[in-house]
Formats: sequence, structure tokens, C-alpha cells
Amino acid sequence: MTDRLLAKQEFANQNLEAVSQHPVHRSVLFEKCRKYTRAKEAMAAGVYPYFHRIDSAQEPDVICEGRPMIMMSSNDYLGLTSHPKVKEAAIDAVRQFGTGCAGSRFLNGTLAVHEEMEAQLARFLGKEAAAVFPTGFQANLGAISALVGKDDFIVIDRMNHASIYDGCRLSYGQIKKYQHNDMANLEKILQGIEGRGALVVVDGVFSMEGDIVDLPGVVALCQRYGAGLMVDDAHSIGVLGKNGCGTGEHFNMVDDIDLIMVTYSKSLATIGGCIASTEEVIHFLRHHARSLMFSASLPPAPVAAATMALRIIEQEPERRQRLWNNANYLREGYQSLGFDTGVSETPVVPVVVGDEDRVLRMWRLLFDAGVFASPVLFPGVPKGKALLRTSCMATHTRDHLDRVLEIFTKVGRELGLIS
Repeated sequence: MTDRLLAKQEFANQNLEAVSQHPVHRSVLFEKCRKYTRAKEAMAAGVYPYFHRIDSAQEPDVICEGRPMIMMSSNDYLGLTSHPKVKEAAIDAVRQFGTGCAGSRFLNGTLAVHEEMEAQLARFLGKEAAAVFPTGFQANLGAISALVGKDDFIVIDRMNHASIYDGCRLSYGQIKKYQHNDMANLEKILQGIEGRGALVVVDGVFSMEGDIVDLPGVVALCQRYGAGLMVDDAHSIGVLGKNGCGTGEHFNMVDDIDLIMVTYSKSLATIGGCIASTEEVIHFLRHHARSLMFSASLPPAPVAAATMALRIIEQEPERRQRLWNNANYLREGYQSLGFDTGVSETPVVPVVVGDEDRVLRMWRLLFDAGVFASPVLFPGVPKGKALLRTSCMATHTRDHLDRVLEIFTKVGRELGLIS
């Protein structure tokens, strides 16, 4: 070795010896991990509801850890994840472009399939341009943090998705939160920041409660006080509107929305995200949204799959009608039994229980009886509002839903939730 390398080795050895004599310094950071016991306590009690392995496709009937179950927790609202044309599009894209892009969109990761998807989504959403992101989560992170600066404000509904909250934290703007769908509270906040740069960000469909944003009210206030408006349409695309174009189409207010965020992981049957807006805004985001510029490009297979799913949404409107028929049937069924479905008005149909321990017990009984549903606890919902989240797919049959209602009846009576 050279003298320089020997000196480096000696320095390293001295540091290792010092660390070994003071092991407490190595473990302080991870003390929080040792103290976190909530999940293991739930595991020990047999009511841990997360990370259960599914051994089949996301269809109404799934195999979960070797057992057949009715899937009532999927966001595959239109049942397109197993559509033959969607799968074939993904396979064809791999044959042509390979399995990945080996770089970011900003550099070497832009393919013809990305540009095709951007053009189709911009047209579908009624906007000038669109930009594909690796995930919907990253689309929110990138757009919000790029647009909102240190002298700006970002105003959000308290029940917005976590990705919106994280986008706010990454921005340098001041965050203001208003009570869920409360227009009086939103106006009070906007009055206080009038004349400053402000972006209001809302979910189109709130993913746990299943209700729809009061878009007319939000638009009126944004226009009155000069705020921009971004709508997260993750659970709205393919679901709301005459043609499935989302919240803007549902209210006939597409032109009043400045930015629309779309995920591919729900009705578009794969993974990915997109922001649609004016050409000017999209051009800015392409050069400032860090989650687009510094993240590996979305591989060709999911982009091609989402593009095909979008075509099917346009060509097969009957899927959306079946979805809504199923959602209304399930919600009315829960309500007739005496369950509280909260403010749900979409294919997201929760059963509100309140107490977290009771929700976990309910989940366990449903799971054992063959129903795959999702318990949602704080901070996913406010304290005291724990719920079982169920959601419909266009591919559920009436037999599926009747069986689910039968099992909910038995479990609800056993837990004293219904008479």
C-alpha cells in the first residue's frame, strides 16, 4: 500500500475501535424502531390487517394466502387490470422497448409511449398538455413543490390524500388547512391571504369517505380571491362524468380547474401518474418538478397498459354503468341493514364503526369469513371515525355483493353494530 492508503486505513481502524467502545452512539437513531410495538401487538392478538399476500390477479375473486376470498378493497373500479387488451398492450411494449428506460424522463427516459399517453390524457381531460410521472404520489409531490414557493400559500382540505400533504411539506409555501368540504372555512382562509400567490388543492373523490368535493363552491371561491386550483382525480377518472373524464366533467367545470392530477393505479389498471394543465404550466413542471426530473422514467409496459385502459374507458361506457349499479346496490344494502356509510356517494363505500379495536375485530371476522376489506384507522381518518373501507368493481356480480351483505349482517350482529 502507499503511505496515503495506509494512513486512510489506520484512520478507519481508529474510528471502528471508537465506535465499538461506544455502541450507544450507533443505536440512538433506531431507538424509535425498538419502541414501536403497536403492529406487533396487533399481530400477537391476531388482528393485524396489513400486508396479507394475494396470490392471484385483482379480480372480484382472489386467492389470499391460499384461501378464496371476495375482494372488496380494490381500486380497480372498472375491472381492467385483467382485461386481455390491457395485458397484451403491456406485453407488446416490453417486446418493443424492453423492461425499463434506464434513466429519467428529463434525460434518456422519454419514449414514444410516454408521448402518446400524454397526448391522449390531455385530450381526454380537456387540457392543452400533460406530463407523465412515475406514480400519482410523485405527480403530486412534483407539481405542488414546483409551483408553490416561499412567498406563496397552499390551501388544502383536511381530508386530502397523504401525497398532497407531503407535496405541501416539500414546497416552501405556507400551508393552510380547511375543514372537510367546508366552504365557509375555505373562504375565511382565502380572505386572509387575498392578493398573495395561492394554490388550492382538493381530492375529487375522497378516498376513505367516498364523497365528492364541492367543486362549484371551491371554484367560485378560487375565482373570487384569485387562487389557483388543482384537483387530485385519482379516484374520479373512469368513475365520474358522462364519459368518465373525472370531477371537472361531472360538474361541467373542466375549464375552471388549473391542474388535474391522475393516477394509473385505479381505473387505468396499472401504476403511474400524470399532471394535465396548460402548455405553459406543463412546460414549467417539466423543468422544475424534481420527482419527474430526478426519478427513473415510468417503464414502457405500464404506460402502454394505461393507454389501452383509457381507450377501453372511452369505448365501453357500460362498464361505468355496471360500477355505479353495484355501488348503489351495496350502499343501499348496508344502510338497510343499519350500518353507517357516512357521506359516501361513490363506489367507495365505507362502514363507519368509530372504535379502532372494534374495527379490527370486525376486519378479522370478515377476513375469516372470506371478505377482503380494509380497516382504516387514525391518521387515515380522524380519531373516533375508524371505518371498514369497501369498494366496488364493475366486475362484481350481484351474487358477490349479496354474499358480502350476508357476511356483513352476521358479523355486524355479532359485534352489536346492527340489530
